[in-house]
Amino acid sequence: MTELTVIAGGLREPSSTRLLADRLAASAAQHLSQHGLQAATTVVELRPLARAIADATVTGFAAPDLEAVFATLNAGDALIAVTPAFNASYSGLFKSFFDVLPEETLTDMPVLIGATGGTDRHSLVLEHAMRPMFSYLHAIVSPTGVYASTDDFGATERRDTLSLRIDKAGDDFARLITSCGRRQPRDAFSENLQAMENLLGQQRH
Repeated sequence: MTELTVIAGGLREPSSTRLLADRLAASAAQHLSQHGLQAATTVVELRPLARAIADATVTGFAAPDLEAVFATLNAGDALIAVTPAFNASYSGLFKSFFDVLPEETLTDMPVLIGATGGTDRHSLVLEHAMRPMFSYLHAIVSPTGVYASTDDFGATERRDTLSLRIDKAGDDFARLITSCGRRQPRDAFSENLQAMENLLGQQRH
């Protein structure tokens, strides 16, 4: 079973960001099945966690509901992350979540990125903001992301083009997941503690 975690950073209800996230997850699951892998998808919406994320930002401590999301993400095999775009970048809520995420959580994790916005002018958010952030977090970012503007959910021709892009992104993501193999979750705190114990042990000899 391949555990997919979906982070949807939409700020409205209903949310085009959540809609795109669901479609990317469905495409990834479909293409994983073609590789003989069954996917289990867990969707996390950031909007209900906004207060907990803000509290964690200023206190350094995560509330139980946010800790549960961290644990789910850390135990997963791959991540789909979708944000609304503001001024050609990700939303503050989306960035704040990954700011408080424990270190090394995303190390070696395949990630599919997506974004939504009012116009096509925001489309560079994928390459100029999201891809660098996830690379910095040591994730393995899928080569094909999807940006969807308001018009992509409207006219039939635009909807068809969006469907093709989502299908391509899901296909590339599934191939990335299968090529990466089984991921071993990281625990930076335990690793640092073990390194310190090893260092102290060497000093005693």
